[in-house]
Amino acid sequence: MAKTELKNPKLYINRELSWLEFNQRVLEEGLDESLPLMERLKFLAITSSNLDEFFMIRVGGLSQLRRAGARKKDIAGLTPTQQLKQIAERVHRMIDEQTVGIHTVLGELREHGLSVLEPDQWNEDHRRFLRAYFLDEVMPVLTPLAVQELDPSPLIPALQLNIAAALRSEKNGESERVVVIPVPARFRRFVTIPSEQGVVLARLEDAIAANLEHMFPQSPVRATCPFRITRDGDMTVDSDETGDLLSAIESALIDRRRSSVMRLEVPRHADKALYKFLIDRWELDRTQVYAIDGMLNAKSLFELAGRPDFEELKIADWPPQPPRDLIGSKDLFETLRSQDVMLIHPYESFDPVVHFVEQAADDPDVLAIKQILYRTSGDSPIVSALERAAESGKEVTVLVELKARFDEAQNVQWARRLEDAGCHVIYGIVGYKTHAKALLVVRRESSRIRRYAHLATGNYNDKTALIYSDIGLMTSDSDLTADVAAFFNLLTGYSETVGWSQLTIAPTDLRTRFENLIEREIEMATPDHPGLIMAKTNSLQDPGICRALYRASKAGVNVMLNVRGICCLRPGLKRHSQNIRVVSIVDRYLEHARIFYFANGGNEEIYLSSADWMTRNIDKRLETLFPVRDKKRKRRLIHVLETYFADNVKAHTLNADGSWTRVRNDKAAIRAQERLYKEAVEAAKSGSPAPVRFQPVTRPKKR
Repeated sequence: MAKTELKNPKLYINRELSWLEFNQRVLEEGLDESLPLMERLKFLAITSSNLDEFFMIRVGGLSQLRRAGARKKDIAGLTPTQQLKQIAERVHRMIDEQTVGIHTVLGELREHGLSVLEPDQWNEDHRRFLRAYFLDEVMPVLTPLAVQELDPSPLIPALQLNIAAALRSEKNGESERVVVIPVPARFRRFVTIPSEQGVVLARLEDAIAANLEHMFPQSPVRATCPFRITRDGDMTVDSDETGDLLSAIESALIDRRRSSVMRLEVPRHADKALYKFLIDRWELDRTQVYAIDGMLNAKSLFELAGRPDFEELKIADWPPQPPRDLIGSKDLFETLRSQDVMLIHPYESFDPVVHFVEQAADDPDVLAIKQILYRTSGDSPIVSALERAAESGKEVTVLVELKARFDEAQNVQWARRLEDAGCHVIYGIVGYKTHAKALLVVRRESSRIRRYAHLATGNYNDKTALIYSDIGLMTSDSDLTADVAAFFNLLTGYSETVGWSQLTIAPTDLRTRFENLIEREIEMATPDHPGLIMAKTNSLQDPGICRALYRASKAGVNVMLNVRGICCLRPGLKRHSQNIRVVSIVDRYLEHARIFYFANGGNEEIYLSSADWMTRNIDKRLETLFPVRDKKRKRRLIHVLETYFADNVKAHTLNADGSWTRVRNDKAAIRAQERLYKEAVEAAKSGSPAPVRFQPVTRPKKR
């Protein structure tokens, strides 16, 4: 197949539009009438949270390109301007659908005794209570900003709810001035009104707007308009030219607060004069304005979904189970000397990873601990253990990735804390973001030094490990741990790469490794044994990988892809991707693991990785790919993949035109996440795993 043919834009889906279809699948969970109401609220909130980040980063980056006059087309043949236009059209439709869903769910919640009242639904008792609440609790905290009169004009923060108010002049009733009142972010969004008729709530911004006359007694309030802006958050720090990366990150965080406005959210029936004022203030075009027929910042629905009451409207809890590889284990180091340990979160507890670091910190035989922290929790027990280890005299080296997007400020704080405790802190590698997940413990045992390692697909975050689906491997395998030690030496200043035994590293070798694995499958494919590639990844965007998979399909290789979010490849195209099937699962847990399987002529190989099939991961980040060689654990991972491909409850399949269709068939219902959790429960009860084996779909249907 000619290389030029595989570069045809018709073979590819734009990454931004593909991501929006992922967010549509999230939204559809919020619209799913079979789910409990509080679970639906959660997905409606996630839809908004996802869009916030999308506008900050992806729309922000495209807007920078448009302002610079860039006309270069993406892999799907779209210029930045064309992409922004199509994004606006798609998001407007999505917001309208989300708004209807929110109205529907809140209406049904009212029937269960939880009411969020609109201002026109307040009675006199409600108004009296909200007036007192405003005067006693809220007004002392408010800071009106005279945005028209102060020079320089006050900064309007991004992603915070604000109220614009048109005030009439006390001297001339015809003239007006506009003030902006930021809604305090530390207050609850929903105010509880005393009632004997269930739980009655009012939105904070409504309570403020209705009582502003008490704040401006000499200036009648003609109109109010809640609004919210999103700024460009695509922060770039040139670490090649930055001597003090810590200071550069802190400076860039300040710059982000004043960056260009990407989006303005207002009520659909906003006051015309205030609407015009807000558009003119930031020189926005109409495609950047999102008029919403309902509440702004639906992310606040998390507050309702997380209430401690109304348990009957929530999904059943799935507490993490003891890992099956550690059932009966009394000492982690002893267990790892005899076998590898695989951890599949959140079905299995993340506690062993935390305990691994804590035990290493307190064990007098441990000499050194080395770890990469990309994202971690706000009160991380792992950070506390690393501090304790350093303070006790152990050699502790930590790479804290300061460029982890939206965790920059927290990671700066962690870096300073760890340094103060005596840890050797590395801020990253010049020119690259370190996204690998690795932990190394060096221990003296009898007359030898032994290494123990943990490698994973997810971060060292005990909070997200409860809601992200990830996989970790703990091992004392001498070949693999030697590679991990060499990898840390590479990160801490030994700049030359080595000949790896088990690890594959990005950006030096990962692209070649993936392409060689795919090419090997092509070479082995025969009509009787066509070969099989199964991959589970968050995103598939890299053109080189897409082209390699197209070549594999052309050669008859069956390609089964489980892609959570972005997928730029089009399956089911005649002559190009007839043998490729793409599915996506959106369920209670965020799918985050990266698993890669190659049939290899019967000598099956399976790998775990921190990297997605995206250009940024393969070429611009430090990532790891590592094999799982133990037969028992290989078979378990293959079973996990087969379970995902058998899902006919929460799975969607990608069509050649870029649309997604929910998987439905007459077979017995299989919900992958539920099945994996039940298996974890059974394994914990019995102490011996007995997973159900599914027959994989070996060839996608012809289209």
